Amino acid sequence: MCSIFKQYGRLFEGRDIFLPKPKHKGLTIFAIGSIPLILVLGNSMLIPVLPKMKAELDVSQFKISLVITVFSIAAAIAIPILGYLSDRFSRKAIIIPALILYGTGGILAGAAAAWFSNTYTWILAGRVLQGIGAAGTAPIAMALAGDLFKGGEQSKVLGIVEASNGFGKVVSPIIGSLLALIVWYAAFFAFPIFCLISILLTMFFVKEKKDEKEPQPVGKYIKGLISVFKTEGRWLFVAYLTGATCLFTLFGILFYISDILEKDHQIDGVLKGGILAVPLLFMTVTSYITGSKIGKKMKLMKTMIIVGMLLMTVSFATLIFFKSLIPFFAVLVISSVGTGLVLPCINSFITGSVPAERRGFVTSLYGSVRFLGVAIGPPVFTSLMDWSRTGMFLTTAGLTLFVGLLCLIFIRVGKKEPSNDESDTLFEKLEYT
Repeated sequence: MCSIFKQYGRLFEGRDIFLPKPKHKGLTIFAIGSIPLILVLGNSMLIPVLPKMKAELDVSQFKISLVITVFSIAAAIAIPILGYLSDRFSRKAIIIPALILYGTGGILAGAAAAWFSNTYTWILAGRVLQGIGAAGTAPIAMALAGDLFKGGEQSKVLGIVEASNGFGKVVSPIIGSLLALIVWYAAFFAFPIFCLISILLTMFFVKEKKDEKEPQPVGKYIKGLISVFKTEGRWLFVAYLTGATCLFTLFGILFYISDILEKDHQIDGVLKGGILAVPLLFMTVTSYITGSKIGKKMKLMKTMIIVGMLLMTVSFATLIFFKSLIPFFAVLVISSVGTGLVLPCINSFITGSVPAERRGFVTSLYGSVRFLGVAIGPPVFTSLMDWSRTGMFLTTAGLTLFVGLLCLIFIRVGKKEPSNDESDTLFEKLEYT
């Protein structure tokens, strides 16, 4: 089986190109950026449709939250496996089949909604397939960006990847709302179209270096990973937790907003999608600017992470005083700016923390933890909403403050800053407590 997979993987390997040629670099970045864009459509495009889906399927609020949760849990479980396979074979050998599976899951869920009996169960099955496919998208794209770009350019590309992720979150509620004007399950049939575009971009514009070396035996690979986590484990754990917290709070708040816009303000359709896009737009713009400015300035990155977590804390704690939409969103965007400061810096730390031969697994494990944050966001916020609005926001603020303190304590940087042209991994420059 491994020999078959290896031969298959070689179909996607370039023969002469490692770093993209200048004339193709923009298209390469665009192709890599399309992969996380496809990923976020999987959840964000459905957020404004969930209340309508709940009514059509006649299920509880908890059951409808599982449409988001099963996708994310399936991805979280599959990500480490696909991350390992991307290290052993090639990134494209994982990304392209993953996108195909992602689109297939969308077709299954859409067909279930349109024609199947026991619709809810089949939709969940389609979402599980989509989640497994999603496991081979954005996390592997981060590793791919780490492979193809070095130094300050790597941070810029990772910032674009996170901004693409954010841009997907901005446009997807609007796209989902527009598609729902046709029929509530139309979004499911849109997934394979978006996947096909990303597949073609990846096939034609992303070239990987041909690896002449034999893949490491599984035992040796695992020993290498254990070594990485022994020396870098504490700060990596905190970095993983930080990324998960950002996604947990983001999707939890979006789920809350989607619910109150319909229940309390009778806002639905495209207007609702546009309102949901506002905080995401601030996050996306901040992510792009942050990624383009940080380079490999590790002290600056740590400062950005701490400031971002504090902004999230202040925003969530202050939201208890506002119920009117305009002041509520004015305060909420502060947390979006904070998230936009944190995520590109965390991405850069993690992607640069290990050698290329283990990068796929480490970045994929990070993606897995992020997905767990997305998975638990809607059901946890459902429980918090039933308990207390004030308690929900104060609990969220306490979490972001706690994680910010962990970042302050455990993410340490050395006195020497690497230049933007250095291709050494970041972990060789870091000091650990």
